[in-house]
Amino acid sequence: MRPAGRAETDSLYFDYPHFPFVRPPELDGRAVRHRVAIVGAGPVGVTAALELARHGIESVVLDDKATVNDGSRAICISRHSLEILQQLGVDAPFVAKGLGWTQGRTYFRDREIFRFEMPHSEQERFLPMINLQQQYIEQFLIDKAIESELVELRWQSVVTGVVQNESGVTLEVSTPEGDYCLECDYLLAADGARSVVRKAFGLALHGEAYEGRYVIADIRLRSDFPTERRAFFHSRALPDTTLLVHKQPDDIWRIDYQLGPEEDPGQAVAETSIRERVGLIVCEVLGEGDDWELEWWSLYKAYTLALDDYRHGRVLFIGDSAHLVPIFGVRGLNNGLADAANAGWKLAWVLKGLAPNRLLDSYSPERRGATLDVFANAGKSTRFMTPPSRGYRLMRDAALALALHNDYTSGFANPRQVTPYSYAESPLTLRDDAGFDVGPIPGAPLPNRRLGEDDYLLDHLGSGFTLLHFSRDGDVDTALDERLAALQARGQAVELLCVAREPGAEGALVDSDGGLFAAYGAEAGSAYLVRPDRHVAARWKRLDPTGFELAFATALGEE
Repeated sequence: MRPAGRAETDSLYFDYPHFPFVRPPELDGRAVRHRVAIVGAGPVGVTAALELARHGIESVVLDDKATVNDGSRAICISRHSLEILQQLGVDAPFVAKGLGWTQGRTYFRDREIFRFEMPHSEQERFLPMINLQQQYIEQFLIDKAIESELVELRWQSVVTGVVQNESGVTLEVSTPEGDYCLECDYLLAADGARSVVRKAFGLALHGEAYEGRYVIADIRLRSDFPTERRAFFHSRALPDTTLLVHKQPDDIWRIDYQLGPEEDPGQAVAETSIRERVGLIVCEVLGEGDDWELEWWSLYKAYTLALDDYRHGRVLFIGDSAHLVPIFGVRGLNNGLADAANAGWKLAWVLKGLAPNRLLDSYSPERRGATLDVFANAGKSTRFMTPPSRGYRLMRDAALALALHNDYTSGFANPRQVTPYSYAESPLTLRDDAGFDVGPIPGAPLPNRRLGEDDYLLDHLGSGFTLLHFSRDGDVDTALDERLAALQARGQAVELLCVAREPGAEGALVDSDGGLFAAYGAEAGSAYLVRPDRHVAARWKRLDPTGFELAFATALGEE
């Protein structure tokens, strides 16, 4: 919603693009079979299209709008998500425009009771989190998709029906110039919380809906306060509620405040009510003047809901079409981007004939497992931010009151920020080698390491599988070299990345101070097999070429 007299896309800071309808060949009677169709051109859907394109797979993306989503919506992008965007070659505009942050503060009755600091070191290319409005997120991704010959964007195209059989999926599409049917081999449903695709198959989300409602308001306010997350309980301005504050680019601030249980949501989102509440928060809580402008607002309710299975035949559900998670801990968008990366590389491998169809069976246990992990952590945060009962509220307020003078209770206010999920229990992951004491376990994402000026380990990963091999001088066992060559001859995208303690083989990364060896618990002969989405499939203290073949086959879903 926007202030009276302003259109939906009349923003104080963002120029909304207009995407014209382009008549598709199907409307002229041409029979076109698409390899992949994606419903929804939001951040998750376009990320999936770019991931498919990274592996050489064409896709067509359909969206009912003619522009990006209105309002700032999802604003926090995690380091792990930025590493996904780096793989897609689109991280630069995000870093240039976004506001990075590492810490947050929690206040009770306007006194600071807790401060958290997210892990960060010089070994990382990206900060733990950046704030960036969803309009920019979508614009940057769409700009990248427009550059790709493998991504076709179809705007003003409303999907009204979906059916599938053993050989493919058929979409019924309504456009300004008529209706048509779109045929595809596979479908990615990225059409959000009210997914038309999900409803077409009679599928339902299951879980819990929380009672608390939040108003989300964006304002333009010039302030020198640093970029960090701030949470306020029982503030002077709103003594019976909880509120959150985030700084965004272009002097835009996000203010989230909880409604009381007896408040009428319709009245609460009236412009006069929004201006009154926000004015109190700006002056009494943030200590700023009354020189602010109202940009946009909406109403939010917390859910922990998910499909029982994210795969339905030839349809894979990604993002909010598969799950709804609370905003606390900034998990919604970041979880969806990881869905897109996971589904994208697996679908590409199946379509290229490099993996059996059963590889897609691993998508649901991996990503639904990530969602359940989010539920476990975000549920704790949500119950603290929005107590579901009088008993919870009493305990929460008691912990907050104790934190005024006792540090041991302040940890209850920890928002438990999003962390990447490890696929340790995945059918694609081998059991760990007992010889390791440190380093990423099988299933975990590969951590970054700084190698030099503007040079990091993850910069050297290819688009496919990577065998990260440690040695004294970069030499590789002949038998292993032959096995890699055989896989590459069969079309498998698997690259050898050598890490050496001293200069030797051409192309090897030289770890002269031993920091990379130490961080990965490696010695000469150690190795990590890394999937296209940067998760470790297996690791060995001393690599046996036969063990490598088994791990590679397992990571492809082969029996």
